Amino acid sequence: MYSQSSSASIPRGDNEYSKQDASPTLDTLVSYLIVAKRGLSSYHYVWRANEIVTDARTALEDSVVASSRTTFLRRGLNSQLRMLYKVRSEVAEISRRGRSEFTDAIHSLDTADARLRSTINLLKETFVHASFRPKDEEPKSLYGFLDERGVEELNTAMKDSIDRTNTARRDLDTSNQEFDDELDSTRQALHQYRSATKLASSRASASSSSSSASESDLQAVSLMPGMLQSLEEHARKMARNLESLVNHFDLCVKVLKHTEGGGAAARSITGDITEDVNAGNVLNIEETLDAPQAPISAKEYRDMLEVIVNDTPVAEDVVVELQDRINDMESIFEQVIVQRDSIFAISDATVVIHRHLSKLASTRLPRFIAQAHNFTRVWNEEHERINSGLTELSDLHALYEGFLNAYDSLILEVTRRAHVRKRVDKILHDTQHKLTQLYEHDVASREAFRVEQGDFLPSDIWPGIGRAPMQVKFLRLSGGQLEGALTAEENTKDRGVDTSADAQITTPEDLAEGEVIPSLPKDIIERAYARVKARTRDLVKE
Repeated sequence: MYSQSSSASIPRGDNEYSKQDASPTLDTLVSYLIVAKRGLSSYHYVWRANEIVTDARTALEDSVVASSRTTFLRRGLNSQLRMLYKVRSEVAEISRRGRSEFTDAIHSLDTADARLRSTINLLKETFVHASFRPKDEEPKSLYGFLDERGVEELNTAMKDSIDRTNTARRDLDTSNQEFDDELDSTRQALHQYRSATKLASSRASASSSSSSASESDLQAVSLMPGMLQSLEEHARKMARNLESLVNHFDLCVKVLKHTEGGGAAARSITGDITEDVNAGNVLNIEETLDAPQAPISAKEYRDMLEVIVNDTPVAEDVVVELQDRINDMESIFEQVIVQRDSIFAISDATVVIHRHLSKLASTRLPRFIAQAHNFTRVWNEEHERINSGLTELSDLHALYEGFLNAYDSLILEVTRRAHVRKRVDKILHDTQHKLTQLYEHDVASREAFRVEQGDFLPSDIWPGIGRAPMQVKFLRLSGGQLEGALTAEENTKDRGVDTSADAQITTPEDLAEGEVIPSLPKDIIERAYARVKARTRDLVKE
């Protein structure tokens, strides 16, 4: 603890001066003043302390501003990063889903096209039997009866849809690759950001166990007020110690000026101190040096002697304390500057990465999103066209399969009709044979009746008594068109049949020739039957 007198505040020494002791000599008093003068030379410590406190306060204010800005930017940075990776994830999902759907659509198209091509090849390989066609016609396959333009136009439409989708997909892939490059650049910037903040954090506080930027700058800001308070406390104590040294110096000067021969000595010793000390605007001792000698009592003089005798031994200790305090302040201030620089470094790194992300979000990110939307729009349009094409391919396949099946069924139908024709011919042959027998028997019976009874019956009793029996002839008529194919009137006209009352009896001789049924080889019939049977079996399985 410091003990202060009414005129000085330097801590007292252990050897307290006694009023009964002999008064110090002039040389002793001069030596006291010299010691006091050396103590005043420590005023620059106080000046430096004032600078340190001012600079530390400024550093704290700047650090608080920078830390607040960093905290604000970091919140935006985290939000931007989440948004960036969310958009990349959604764009990747659009690409993945579109690629999967497009692959499935292409696979379905390939499958449908392969089925159609297989059926077309069968149509090309299946030639219509010559018995179905005019004699002078070249061999013709079933495919020759089809219009190829429908298949070609459908294939062209599907190719255009595929090409447009592939173009949109390539554009999306290119955009996504650029997006990934931007993410790589962002990751590098983030790595540099973390390296800078980690380095700043490690320099900020050796006692800090945190390595994250957010914790480091907050911790640095939280430590700085305590450091500033410590610096201010040191500065206040140094100011009080310097004030004590000034008071001690003033008292020494005053004692010398009231000692015989001491005034000149005091002026000689202190002649070079006013300019140096007052240049710093820290002390103002010129008034003490130039003040007139006011009369003092002997008691006052002895009291002043007692103070300077007791204070002089500890004046140098006060100077040492000032040196120790300024050294402590320099060390603390160095930590403040390190903390401030770490906050600035983290803030600068945050600003750099924030600008990078802001530029990405404002310029290139909208283009990446627009490219994804464009692909979605194109794919939705072409997907609908491809699905329509798949339906048309399926319909064509069903039509061509039906054509193949109908041709095989035609062969079986011709076989059936030939079989019916044979049955009809057999019935006609048998009937004609029986009718001939009936006719001959009737002729014989009529002739026997005429021989036996003709002489007894008048000739005019019945005109038909001498007529021969009627004869029956079978006439083959053209079948014309079926009722379902033409109207009844068109059917009868096509058949050339008169619809009058006697039509069934008096058929004109110039009617169209009867139906011509093609004659098919047995192997043609057997193959057609096998194919129809196989298709029926496949339908049952389905």
